[in-house]
Amino acid sequence: MKKIVLITGATSGIGKATARLLAQSGYRLILTGRREDRLQQMKEEMESLGAECRTLCYDVRSYEACSKALESLPEDWQAIDVLLNNAGKAKGFDPIQEGQLTHWEEMIDTNLKGLLYMTRLISPGMVERHSGHIVNIASTAGKEVYPNGNVYCATKFGVDALTQAMRIDLFKHNIRVSQVAPGHVEETEFAEVRFDGDKERAKIYQDFNPLTSRDVAETILFIITRPPHVNIQDVLMMGTQQASSNFIDRSGRQWVD
Repeated sequence: MKKIVLITGATSGIGKATARLLAQSGYRLILTGRREDRLQQMKEEMESLGAECRTLCYDVRSYEACSKALESLPEDWQAIDVLLNNAGKAKGFDPIQEGQLTHWEEMIDTNLKGLLYMTRLISPGMVERHSGHIVNIASTAGKEVYPNGNVYCATKFGVDALTQAMRIDLFKHNIRVSQVAPGHVEETEFAEVRFDGDKERAKIYQDFNPLTSRDVAETILFIITRPPHVNIQDVLMMGTQQASSNFIDRSGRQWVD
């Protein structure tokens, strides 16, 4: 039986790129997100690639919605082998004394509570089966803070801590817990969401070459395809022109073959 992978936030960016790669690699996919039209488009694309695919439309910020969505899955889709906690966002770019509470709450509810809700609902089945893999999408912002990153950085530091704590709780049940912490990634809606749809402010990759969503997807595929005795615990990855959260070579896009 082909393995089942559930991806949260699957309709754009890293989630979308990962879905495409996993579809080509023979996985059965459960794609989740808030935008029904995009989910339908994704389902059609995944099936055109030869993958079995189901979609669930809900908001990870609601535990009730998460629970109801998972309960709606047919019995032969219930045994989820890999949970990719990908849904996440940054909102706002203000110093702490000027931050908007609505931005803070949205980041905390999505980046931390959403990850916790999905893990709480899916991990008991993994424990019962004595098998499973949870992959959290973290960030360089969870390794090193940067100016005006405050609450977003705090949520991603939280993801880093939760990943470590989850691993300690679950390793004795033969469940692998991993995370990928990327730096700047283009081909996503990250910057546009952060700046509330301001496309001009979102043009932050003009003068350097960041990672692509496909780069991160390939790393996720590598992690989940390791032999059963191998767990890649934590991958920190950045483009060559990014040395850290605070040091980026913005001298131009340096394409390297």
